[in-house]
Amino acid sequence: MPSSPFSFTSLIGQDKAVKMLTASVYQKKMSHAYLFRGPDGVGKKRTAFAFAAFINCHARQDNTACGSCPSCLKFRSGNHPDLTVIEPDGAFIKISQVRELIKTLAYPPYEAGYRIVLMTEVQAMRREAANSLLKTLEEPPENTVLILTADTAGKILPTIISRCQTIPFFSLPYDQVSKKLVIEHDLEREEALTLAAVAEGSLGLAEELLEKKLLSFRRTLVETLMHSTQEQPESVAAIMELAEASAKYKENLPELLDLLQIWLRDLLFVANGLPERIISKDLLPLLSKAGRRWDKKQLTRKLSLIDQARKQLFRNCNRTLVCEVLFFGLL
Repeated sequence: MPSSPFSFTSLIGQDKAVKMLTASVYQKKMSHAYLFRGPDGVGKKRTAFAFAAFINCHARQDNTACGSCPSCLKFRSGNHPDLTVIEPDGAFIKISQVRELIKTLAYPPYEAGYRIVLMTEVQAMRREAANSLLKTLEEPPENTVLILTADTAGKILPTIISRCQTIPFFSLPYDQVSKKLVIEHDLEREEALTLAAVAEGSLGLAEELLEKKLLSFRRTLVETLMHSTQEQPESVAAIMELAEASAKYKENLPELLDLLQIWLRDLLFVANGLPERIISKDLLPLLSKAGRRWDKKQLTRKLSLIDQARKQLFRNCNRTLVCEVLFFGLL
């Protein structure tokens, strides 16, 4: 059985959603519109693709698409004529995109039993675009299934929600996320566990952190802070170099600050006799040494410095300067 983005076997931690979707097909009770809603990075889009393939598969096997019939092969190649994907154009889904979709839906499916429309991040849909979609959601064309995805934080018009069957998605178990990271990215177990916990069960966010190399950069930063003092000229140069490198992360800089904050909190957990609550498992060898250097009062102050830096970044202060002041304060 192939494990591809178009197979339910590629998913982890969303068994309830998969069971609801497969049952709706087998029992011939498919909704004309679904809303997949849950945290970012937990498999909503991947599930939508797998569901689309499953609906039109010619030879379903073990509650998933076969992966080898003509329909599945076209889904896997990205060339299925009856799959339409609409994603935000910039920051929003715009009314022009919805109007183009409505024109497309005026025609029957080209070759499959059902036309599938996947519209991602509908919390980013402009109000006029959402209103334009309402009639289609209420009276969809025959043999058409619309799948909308959205996170839990964004606002969606109640009129959109009321016209869809909501399928809830949840944060993934940390152990399942870490196992998938170990298998697919050849990570050490401790690093995978740290990524899973930092991402709070979001596989997508964990993979983004890995791609951006934020975790490895955080380790370099932590090691430099632990072995540096302001009295050492070489330390001053190293800190300024790291501040410049940190600033280059731009929109991901807040995530780097989050990682530093988690590390400092881990040090406080150790100081308070709560090692079981540690998240930075990849830094375990460094925790005891850091604990001998800084006491609880110092650690608490350092946490407040990170909060100050985050506020300064929000006010669009110079990123390099903010990082320099913060890192010197963390020594």
